[in-house]
Amino acid sequence: MAEIGKKQLKIQRLISEITEVVKRLDHYEAKYTEELSRIHPKFVQSARNLIHFRALRKEDSRGLQKNLANMGLSRLDKPEGHVMASLLASKAILESLLNNEPIKKQKAALSFKKSNRLGKSTAKSLLGYRSKGRRTRIMVTLPTEVAYNYQLAHDMIATGMNCARINCAHDNEELWSLMISNVRKASQKLKKKCKITMDLGGPKVRTGALEAGPKVKKFRPTKDVKGNIIKDCEIWLGPEIHPNPELSHLPTEATSLEKLKVGDRLFFRDTRNKKREIEITKIAKNGCMARCSKTTFLETGMELFTNPEYSSDPIIIGELPRMEPFILLKTGDFLRLHKDKKLGEPALRDEDDNLISHAHISCTLGDVFDQVKEREPIFFDDGKIEGVIRQVEQGEMLVEIVNTRKRGNKLRADKGINFPGSKLDIKGLTTKDKRDLAFVVQNADTVNLSFVNRRRDVRDLITELERLNAPPKFGIILKIETQNGFNNLAKILLEAMRSYPIGVMVARGDLAIECGWENIARVQREILSLCRAAHIPDIWATQVLENLSKQGIPSRAEMTDAAMAQRTDCVMLNKGAYILQAIKLLDTIFKDMEPYQGKNVRLWPAMEKANIH
Repeated sequence: MAEIGKKQLKIQRLISEITEVVKRLDHYEAKYTEELSRIHPKFVQSARNLIHFRALRKEDSRGLQKNLANMGLSRLDKPEGHVMASLLASKAILESLLNNEPIKKQKAALSFKKSNRLGKSTAKSLLGYRSKGRRTRIMVTLPTEVAYNYQLAHDMIATGMNCARINCAHDNEELWSLMISNVRKASQKLKKKCKITMDLGGPKVRTGALEAGPKVKKFRPTKDVKGNIIKDCEIWLGPEIHPNPELSHLPTEATSLEKLKVGDRLFFRDTRNKKREIEITKIAKNGCMARCSKTTFLETGMELFTNPEYSSDPIIIGELPRMEPFILLKTGDFLRLHKDKKLGEPALRDEDDNLISHAHISCTLGDVFDQVKEREPIFFDDGKIEGVIRQVEQGEMLVEIVNTRKRGNKLRADKGINFPGSKLDIKGLTTKDKRDLAFVVQNADTVNLSFVNRRRDVRDLITELERLNAPPKFGIILKIETQNGFNNLAKILLEAMRSYPIGVMVARGDLAIECGWENIARVQREILSLCRAAHIPDIWATQVLENLSKQGIPSRAEMTDAAMAQRTDCVMLNKGAYILQAIKLLDTIFKDMEPYQGKNVRLWPAMEKANIH
């Protein structure tokens, strides 16, 4: 009897504990009455649930979870989408056990089923229809080629793209229009509605322009891992680029090639004064094919001769594009970052390799120079180059490079700069963003707002959308990529829920730098939890199948990452030469994983053997 009394006492304590939690949730909701009055009608219940979830997470609930689990009840480990319903259901079961009566469930305003329906409905409105056999959508960043290549747009949708993303930081309105036209046309032909989303560049801090490189082009044969040549470099000589993009173009006047025939060789010294030659392999109407078996550097105006004595009439090389300039930085180097728009340059040294002046480059956002301090960390190019600010003067800072690859890293123009330890106050919408937004509203389905740090950023966007008379159900995706964005996320979501539909993109690249690599797993998980509490679609972005997309071969870690991404509403792939293969593989992974994972619930189908191909 004493044992029974002890068990009843434990149940009573659990009931009291849950009752106190429910009271806390009601009290917390009452504090947000005014904010809830401004929420879009379709988000009212979701906003209440988000507030309940934040109230639940304000205190450590692990003791309650463990005690419930010890009784074989729900641990409340996945209550995000239906917090009050989960608590009331657990309370009803405990009361039934205590009183030895049938369960008298107290109904919550937001049931389990309704919570799931709300999430699915918002995802469909924002991201479009899902593909057959998988719940998770695939968003793909469009390469510029889609503007001119309708077939590529067609194949991307046919392979599994549900949502096309255009980055306003690149290209222009003319190219964006061509991209959108081809996607819409392919979507209509395939009878698959593909949504168009467009990224505003936002107040991203980037490196400025560099001094232009020389008009030099490198021609290199293909080698194996041992350095042996397995394929000569194929070159097209002629005034126009060859239709085959794999052929390296060497611009020359057509008339200077008229006397050439198959087997002829062209002799010259390259930019390093090394003897080189090119063999003609095919004659065509507007030029000729050639091959080169050694690494060669050629420049504008260089002369090629048909004899090894260099005495024949020369063939003059036409205008070559300038090489993309860069600054090579190694650990221990110093870099001057400046506010003025002067073109950046590598470090200057004398003939004895003594330093004359440090490398320097401009920063696109001048506001940061008044907000950073000495000894604060700074990262360049998605964290590839790590530095520490050693000196801050008006309009300039001196950065010591403290971590790079052993051979150094190349810093180019328009690369991201992160200040994870600095308290920056930067507004969300730039002047360019406002110009681009006018185009986005007229041509796309959704706008992606970059670097959302506070609710004011969202408020400014909504105000601008209202001024532009954005159509009903015009979507908003909030990109969370900073510490401030993560820390203020609940408030940001409540502000954004004035509009419908909305979503959140977890920009893992910048977020990892901002929050620290050791914290990114936890931060990412918390963002997904808040999105589920608000029934807002979450989009997993940055480096998903990156190796496959760019190099054609996925890494093992990428495959695991892609499988984990199946629990989100949407996954974004970045453009690359092998993007079709990446879309196809991701589509296959998601369909294979579908029986095992709902949005936030692990499922248990009958275990099957692995299929060995």
